Amino acid sequence: MSGNIVILVSGGGSNMAAIARAAQARRWAERFGVRVAAVVSNKPDAGGLELGRELGLEAAVVDHRGFDSREAFDAALADTIDRWQPVLVVLAGFMRILTPGFVARYEGRLVNIHPSLLPAFPGLHTHRRAIEAGCRVAGATVHLVTAELDHGPILAQAVVPVLAGDAPEALAARVLSQEHRLYPEAIEGWLAAR
Repeated sequence: MSGNIVILVSGGGSNMAAIARAAQARRWAERFGVRVAAVVSNKPDAGGLELGRELGLEAAVVDHRGFDSREAFDAALADTIDRWQPVLVVLAGFMRILTPGFVARYEGRLVNIHPSLLPAFPGLHTHRRAIEAGCRVAGATVHLVTAELDHGPILAQAVVPVLAGDAPEALAARVLSQEHRLYPEAIEGWLAAR
């Protein structure tokens, strides 16, 4: 296999940076013939764009506010992604629900990380919901993306304890630190299995 990884972000890009740094440190280009090539955002002011440039990635913006429909945005996003002919498209804090057509276009090579132990707590406010439900553990899940939100085959999970008196922000910080370890490992496992 040879080719590129394209990472989609909407915010600061900490998971994107963890993946890009792991790709360098673990020599994915030599071992798998794959490099993290680009970061793409739907927000022109996303911090992940500048961080990606600092890490040597190409950066592009497809601002979702410039489109009349989700389908039109997804078509333009796919055209941008395809400039790098990706073997893998990685959602790293990309806060847009993708259309079934977009998901089908990258079927089997579109991955996401979600801040819960799926199938528990798909969607938003996962940390608050886990605390309110009385969960003793929370965590993160890396999964292949399907047309159903936060479903799809699970590639890897990390478990984080829910502590007495936890606030959602404190739990979120602990989960995020595990995401930075888990996401690169799950991607490397996906690459090794190809």
